[in-house]
Amino acid sequence: MPLPEPARARHIEHLHQLYSRLTGQNLSLRFDRQRFWYEFLQAGFTEPDLEQVITYLQREIRAGRRNVGALKLSNLLQLDRFEEDLNISRVRLRSPPLRPLPPPSAPPQSLSVSQQQQGRQKALLHLRQLKKDLGFL
Repeated sequence: MPLPEPARARHIEHLHQLYSRLTGQNLSLRFDRQRFWYEFLQAGFTEPDLEQVITYLQREIRAGRRNVGALKLSNLLQLDRFEEDLNISRVRLRSPPLRPLPPPSAPPQSLSVSQQQQGRQKALLHLRQLKKDLGFL
């Protein structure tokens, strides 16, 4: 049920005062700003939504992920963006569940000195071939 005109005007004034208090800004409530707040309410957004988005944006600004301009009233009350920021602020990012580690395999058998030397020689041959193929030799 829509609010009667005087109640709606008081609600708009209350939201504007809340915005001013949360952001530390002192903006007059001219007609164009009243219209922004009216559309905000018509879209179904609430005072807790406003508080949540402002808190989220302030946290993102402090972390350097958002620009302080995100808190400008004309930016904040672009309803599509407000809705997106509200939804993002509600997202809970969790790390994926840990997968169990595979059971430990049998320890590798020790190689003899001659096997280790053969492995080194084989690795050197591969490196030389790779350098040759890349044009370094």
